[in-house]
Amino acid sequence: MTTKAPAVLDGPALLAGVHRLTGADPALHGVVERLGPPPLWARDPGFPTLVHLILEQQVSLASARAAYDRLLIAVDPLTPTAFLALDDGQLLAIGFSRQKTRYARGLATAVCDGSLDLAVLPLLDDEAVDVALTAVPGIGPWTATIYRLMVLLRPDAWPVHDIALAQAIAELDGLPARPTADEMLVIAERWRPWRAVAARILWHHYLSVRAARRTADGRLRRDLGQRHDHGGGAA
Repeated sequence: MTTKAPAVLDGPALLAGVHRLTGADPALHGVVERLGPPPLWARDPGFPTLVHLILEQQVSLASARAAYDRLLIAVDPLTPTAFLALDDGQLLAIGFSRQKTRYARGLATAVCDGSLDLAVLPLLDDEAVDVALTAVPGIGPWTATIYRLMVLLRPDAWPVHDIALAQAIAELDGLPARPTADEMLVIAERWRPWRAVAARILWHHYLSVRAARRTADGRLRRDLGQRHDHGGGAA
């Protein structure tokens, strides 16, 4: 796939990428045919989004969102200086682990002292963005790539360490296990220069499957509850 992608994804560019990918990849075509095009899933640039991404590291999206919402109640507006005013007990109550407290404080300090200038990131190429972000302890390749993908809207960002993407690929390709980060790089070569669009399609699949399972589980629990209430059971 060689068609040049735009520098930044917007709604029309996302649809153009979806069209290119689904015309060449049957598995992605099946997802879009079933669910429609994925959302852009854009996030606002700046410190709050990076804190949210730190909270999302290695936990569920729902858990991270709940902690982030508590943080926004405690600090409004959420600025680096205001964050640094929170003590350990407050951050623990919000949902920060000791490690994530250290990471988020390091981020806030880097922004305050100017060692990380978030305003210049949109002007940098992908590699320079990653270098700037990963210089801050606690911001690793996954966080930096997600920032490029969702905030800077780079069309070819590809988070090889994302478990949901690996799981979606395993399900769609019928793999016996989730691919490794190295394998994710190889698999995604066919989607260049639209790998960030492929990621959105794969997340679309992943989230829809989990939502369907939760709905089915809820129905099963209700059915079992009704059987119990009415004295139902095996003869």
